[in-house]
Amino acid sequence: MVARPAAVPRPNEERGVSPGAPRDDKQKPSNATPVGLARADIPFATPVTATDAPPLDLSEFVFSETATNFQIETEVDPIDAEAEEAAMLYANGQDVVVRSLLENATRTHRSGPGERLWLMLFDLFRLTGQKAAFESLGIEYAQCFEKSPPGWRGDTAAPPVQARAMGTVLFKGELSGDNDAGFEAVRQALAKNAYLRLDLSKVRRLDAAGCERLMELLQQAQRGKREIELQGRDYIAALLDSRVVPGCPEDRPCWLLKLEFCQLRGQLEAFEEVAINYAVTFEISPPSWDPKRVQVAEPAPLMLAIDDQLVTEAYVIRGDVKGSRFGDLLAYAAANDPVLIDCSAATRMDFLSAGALLNVLTTVRRTGRQIIFRHPNYLLAELFRVVGLKAVADVVLARS
Repeated sequence: MVARPAAVPRPNEERGVSPGAPRDDKQKPSNATPVGLARADIPFATPVTATDAPPLDLSEFVFSETATNFQIETEVDPIDAEAEEAAMLYANGQDVVVRSLLENATRTHRSGPGERLWLMLFDLFRLTGQKAAFESLGIEYAQCFEKSPPGWRGDTAAPPVQARAMGTVLFKGELSGDNDAGFEAVRQALAKNAYLRLDLSKVRRLDAAGCERLMELLQQAQRGKREIELQGRDYIAALLDSRVVPGCPEDRPCWLLKLEFCQLRGQLEAFEEVAINYAVTFEISPPSWDPKRVQVAEPAPLMLAIDDQLVTEAYVIRGDVKGSRFGDLLAYAAANDPVLIDCSAATRMDFLSAGALLNVLTTVRRTGRQIIFRHPNYLLAELFRVVGLKAVADVVLARS
């Protein structure tokens, strides 16, 4: 606030007192209601004289910019509230109450975001073996949402055929020639796994030296009868476009990696176009097309922990989990990145176990590792949301 001169008392005439009249300190205040404040009554206003009393200038007031100390209550989403209540009750083993709550919810929420409450009820019926109720709910679901309901998945389903163990490594840092740690992690993982998935989705920058080192790894795998599936290669191919300039004989490893990606993605026409430009630009023959090396457009999600041979591919949570501290999870996380936690065989988890799991994974997350939950049921996924696990991990729900 700007400092101002002290106020000057008004003359007696302005206060209704005759000059020289004796002062009566005991005089009672007048009953007349004042019309307003005179300018001189404001202690921080500019002093005035009896002959000059301009109107009060509001620009002289300095208003505080400090926000008032109050909070606005936000309205709680009713779907979130009902999902949270159902998840907590289910974690506490109160299946009958959960069924009643969710059945009432499905009568209220019959479209849009309310679908997740229906999916929770489907999982409740499936996990408790209530097939007739499951099928009846499916008919109603199809009418409300105009799409096929989830299918019943019993415990006797045959395991997929030709499942194979596959290691996974997330490429850390940029695809650059000086990223020794990133390439060494891939090299070590390739030595341990005949089939390796290399996730490049976090790469945001590349250079020619980095492309050359990646090409060396791919060629090493091919010579050793091993296989590398590249995840996120469509994104990397887009980054390469800025490096592959026809007529500019620079960044040759980027050209070769671009041809390799066209090969793996089965893009024959694009491969031939890049090959012609490569030959003209560098005046040498390009690599040849090999139809046997074509991979799928993008690797499908791994099916983890479907039998004993894949147990090492993920940290597996099974059955009804009560009072678990997950003491062995830190050791698993220290040796794996990303940290894959398979929940497809988990039926229920109590609140204390979920809190312990959050504590462990918060520690893991500080190391920079990616954490992924695979295929929890909808009731369990909602419990993860309640305790805050989604803040440290990605949750991938099973496809219906």
